[in-house]
Amino acid sequence: MQLPILEDVNLEPLIEDDIDFRQALKHNLLFAKIGRDKIATTNRENLAMALNYKARIGNEYKLYLLDDESFERLRTKYLEIQTSSEFEQMQSSASEELIEAENELLEFIQNSQNLLNSEESAPIIKLVNSLFFQAIKKGASDIHIEIHERKGEVRFRIDGALKKHLDLDKSVINLVINRIKVISNLDISEKRIPQDGRTQVSISGKTLDVRVSVLPTYYGERVVMRILMQSESIPTLEELGFSKELTQQFYKLLNHSHGMILVTGPTGSGKSTTLHSFLQHIASPDKNIITVEDPVEYNADHVNQIQVNEKVGLTFAAGLRSILRQDPDVVMVGEIRDKETAQIAIQAALTGHLLLSTLHTNDATSSLTRLMDMGVESYLISSTLIGVLAQRLVRKLCPHCKAPTMLDKSIIEELELDERRVYYKAIGCKHCDFTGYSGRQAVGELFVMSPEVKELMKQGLNDHEIRVIMKKQGMKTIADRLKDMLIEGITSYEEALRIGIMDE
Repeated sequence: MQLPILEDVNLEPLIEDDIDFRQALKHNLLFAKIGRDKIATTNRENLAMALNYKARIGNEYKLYLLDDESFERLRTKYLEIQTSSEFEQMQSSASEELIEAENELLEFIQNSQNLLNSEESAPIIKLVNSLFFQAIKKGASDIHIEIHERKGEVRFRIDGALKKHLDLDKSVINLVINRIKVISNLDISEKRIPQDGRTQVSISGKTLDVRVSVLPTYYGERVVMRILMQSESIPTLEELGFSKELTQQFYKLLNHSHGMILVTGPTGSGKSTTLHSFLQHIASPDKNIITVEDPVEYNADHVNQIQVNEKVGLTFAAGLRSILRQDPDVVMVGEIRDKETAQIAIQAALTGHLLLSTLHTNDATSSLTRLMDMGVESYLISSTLIGVLAQRLVRKLCPHCKAPTMLDKSIIEELELDERRVYYKAIGCKHCDFTGYSGRQAVGELFVMSPEVKELMKQGLNDHEIRVIMKKQGMKTIADRLKDMLIEGITSYEEALRIGIMDE
């Protein structure tokens, strides 16, 4: 039987209700469209198997032979469709089934002898898609892919802590990294210098922005992917977990038409999220809100966002200067890093703008000293600064497995706790991925620049002395709020200690 042959064609898969394309794929019979004609295709190697299956299902489409390359191209497209439809089904299935499906996939990847030596190979596409899917399912903020001497490793950052996801063969990891470079428009051939890129991933009808950073290390390249949030997922201040009284105080501060509000804390303490919560709260059609960020982490509605680009001279300071010529009402600067940015920010706050920004300090009152160290005069700070929020993110104990525990007598005495009260510790179960924690809550201390604080600054008191006076007057610190969470059984002593319950 002489079959018509098609060579060097790029066919699109044909998905019909009366065709079970998964079964057809198993028997290497692939359906496609040429113009208005619907056809069946296979290659020489799989001809017998495809003919048998076609006869068995009684399909009437004309059969064409494809050259191996065209056949593989079409087969890869079918595999991508199968993967994404499997993801849709997995979305609604239980997590045990998900893990099982994941394990089957990994077994296939690790044992597959016919892995094409290319980042375009279908199993690699499937594995990369699976990593994104798993990361989102588990609520991870970052995906780390790294190479060691003998193997590669994938880890997820969940609730601020890195957790190992899986080990992979070094050759597979290299293909995975190449695939990530392809979808992020990075140079595959360049392995000696760091590269940064962005990509978008569609999972279950949602489009996610992913920031990609590739870094050469001793054994090969490592990749960190940050999953960025969309505007609809920006939480409100209440959803972040701040106490009610603190939230009400924030809202009062945000009513100011000019001045500077700072959010402080170490890297990864949720400062950007809080700033975007502020912006979403005050965003309205009659306000012009402009931000300069490095990088833009949230796609925010009703906000004009500028991305810092040091290569072309667009620094925080340069961006902030330009923003002030755009007639803004509210300005958000991702971070005050240097003297120049600090001075322009102060000028902006003085000239009738509401300015929001972040600083890296451990507590709210330290920001006074930090600004002075950057060369800002104390009289300018007291006339522009409205308030400073210092914040941390605390992991919450998993409600399914947390267990009562006895705290050491010395701890109870030092923290002045009630020894008759029940405290809890982390255990770990399938609900929390065996970490003992599920979700995080923001805790913060708010330092408001009251007339009294301005007077104390005029007298030359340093930030530590001001802090002592503010605490005596009832300012609740981060340590106080951690103590409350410990007493209420929301977190463990170990987590409270890690965040800074003893830092007073």
